[in-house]
Amino acid sequence: MPTITKKPGQTQKKQPGDEHKMDPLPKYFKEGYKGNNLLKDKIAIITGGDSGIGRAVAILFAEEGADVVISYLNEEKDAKLTQSEIENRGRKSLLISGDISESKHCQSIVKQTMKEFGKIDILVNNAAIQFPQEDFLKISDEQLQKTFATNIFAYFYLTREALPHMKKGATIINTSSVTAYRGSHHLIDYSSTKGAIVSFTRSLSENLAEKGIRVNGVAPGPIWTPLIPASFSKKKVADFGEDVPMERPGEPSEVAPCYLFLASHLSSYMTGQFLHPNGGELINT
Repeated sequence: MPTITKKPGQTQKKQPGDEHKMDPLPKYFKEGYKGNNLLKDKIAIITGGDSGIGRAVAILFAEEGADVVISYLNEEKDAKLTQSEIENRGRKSLLISGDISESKHCQSIVKQTMKEFGKIDILVNNAAIQFPQEDFLKISDEQLQKTFATNIFAYFYLTREALPHMKKGATIINTSSVTAYRGSHHLIDYSSTKGAIVSFTRSLSENLAEKGIRVNGVAPGPIWTPLIPASFSKKKVADFGEDVPMERPGEPSEVAPCYLFLASHLSSYMTGQFLHPNGGELINT
């Protein structure tokens, strides 16, 4: 287990943030772990796969035998490193940059995936943005629309495009948040989208059960990703994660195994469910 340590105060000027600018760098792979072909020759699409939780999931999937499509906004340096880590494991990767809040771009992601790989076995809806506001009245129409378009509309767009290409045994994994379950006074619009993701997951799982496609999700707590310095002040970053029972933020490498479990045959009797890597915070699931 990582030692309890505070992160240095730091900020970044744009969302969703650059991982290579963080200090310390997030841990995206558990040293010494060897794959067991749990995802041998599977094809996975991961949004926000260039960094943070998405990067850790992409690399772990590759370690387990999957080829990975990385959807990202414009973080080229981070995306290239993720691609290198995937290919160092003998797997193929495809980088696709663009804005997933636009339905036409989601169409393009699926078209490029099918052209390159010919199938889709795993879809990980993961990318998100957040804009803290202490005063509810300062949540503008523009912020509200941007947050919902990226954090939940994109899940609908990409899932809608991918589903016709997904067969029995395929899996969909959606990233929610602990804020969906206990709220967040300064992230009201963000936590609202994360609550919508929970309902989306539960409803879609019932809709697709007869087709043999499982739909589950992960609701992380405080995780050390680029979104944190890109969202908060230096002081809040320095205090980030200390209010959970484990008294520290989690690393992306500690969250990625949840996605692997839900993507593999190990979770064959689970659909409509959420896993909660959150440092020990007890919530009403």
